[in-house]
Amino acid sequence: MQQLSGLDASFLNMETATTYGHVSGLAIFDPSTAQGDLDLDAVKRLLEERLHLIPPFRRKLAEVPLGLDHPYWVDDPDFDIDFHVRELALPAPGTKWQLAEQVARIVARPLDRRRPLWELYLITGLEDDYVAQLTKIHHAAIDGASGAELMTVLLDMTPEVQPVPPPDGAWRPGPVPSDLQMLGRALVNLATQPQKAFRMQRRLLRELPTIARQPGVRELPGVRTAAGIAARVGGRPAHAEGEVLRRPRTTAPRVSFNRSITPHRRFAFDSLSLDDVKAIKNAAGTTVNDVVMALCAGGLRRWLIDHDELPPNPLVAAIPVSVRTEEQKGELGNRVSTMLAPLHTDVADPVERLRRIHEETKDAKEAFKALPADMLQDFAQFATPAVAARASRASARLRLAERLTMPFNLIISNVPGPNFPLYSFGAKLVAQYPVSAVADGQGLNMTVQSYMGHLDFGLVACRELVPDLWDLMDHVGDALEELKHATLKEQPA
Repeated sequence: MQQLSGLDASFLNMETATTYGHVSGLAIFDPSTAQGDLDLDAVKRLLEERLHLIPPFRRKLAEVPLGLDHPYWVDDPDFDIDFHVRELALPAPGTKWQLAEQVARIVARPLDRRRPLWELYLITGLEDDYVAQLTKIHHAAIDGASGAELMTVLLDMTPEVQPVPPPDGAWRPGPVPSDLQMLGRALVNLATQPQKAFRMQRRLLRELPTIARQPGVRELPGVRTAAGIAARVGGRPAHAEGEVLRRPRTTAPRVSFNRSITPHRRFAFDSLSLDDVKAIKNAAGTTVNDVVMALCAGGLRRWLIDHDELPPNPLVAAIPVSVRTEEQKGELGNRVSTMLAPLHTDVADPVERLRRIHEETKDAKEAFKALPADMLQDFAQFATPAVAARASRASARLRLAERLTMPFNLIISNVPGPNFPLYSFGAKLVAQYPVSAVADGQGLNMTVQSYMGHLDFGLVACRELVPDLWDLMDHVGDALEELKHATLKEQPA
């Protein structure tokens, strides 16, 4: 039995009738290298041999009575792999657009909380005789970094299926705690909350000036005043010379996908050359992540122009950042925080846009480094599940995302992946497209994962807010060509 952290539980509490807390990954395989047929039986057999290495796959939630404390992961005594591993086939000709539409339908369905929170779909009938696997797992169990580590358990580094040492003995589910036991633990935790809250308040007072430096946060009403007071009564100044806050430079403008979302989704994907991105990075003196941000910014600018809604201020992106330490590698759950940075969609010149993104991201990283890595986790510990879940539902019902000023417009995430081939049952992994989540106020998500010399982009959006998501994906590819031409045209051959 293991209790969820406050941050893990927050991904459960955020769920409403339109917002889901799961994330997915679409893996494309070439079965011509497989050792036999890559079918449903083969996938289940491989999973069963490695289940002891991925404990979350056999754990389900145990809710604390009255929602007084964060739930627990407990072994599912009725675990049934046939429920979690499923198969479907695309109709001919099995195009990428058909695949994306099927993925959008699957991710638009919530996971069953009465069972372990994951599903795997084997999808056949693709063009080129490829086979896809869509893995869907709740964010309460993994973050981006632990999800990438999970793939190393499910995949092999050679075409030969690698033997996995068997478990010490047959798996037997642990005891499921009674409601009375969980209630007793919750009461003990509640008794210590005032002391923890006092320590948290002191810590927040000390760190508030630094928090307020984050783009998108420093512009919120009252933040500058509160940060100034905090600095005068004991918080550390944001700058060595004693300046508490820099002058605000931008706010997150509201665009069409910054509204309340529906339950429906769209998904688009494509692969772009990592070598081209690195060449641009070297020529411009930036980082790979800066170039990825600039590609997303360029695509968004073109999309906004097409819809006649390019705002005068730049869009602001939230960028998830792993705070997983060396000691925490291999652990599942969430070890993540977020920094905010303007995308400079207001800048027409692609090179100047990249330069500004580089400078802004560098500033955001410095502000982020000044904060304790576990600050977000500590905040989340105080959100009582019963209250947090009701607050999420009330927020959705009242459409607060359309009434409040949001600190950012969308999430852009760049997850590093391996630069060597991976295999499933001998079938070579061709690409791995992330399929993330959206929420009220942020109806678009752009996530990227690198693999074998290319960047695999997965774009997810609310179906009604961004119906032409493939156009945006095409614009991102155009932004790469635009940056290549602008930065490499004067480079020696």
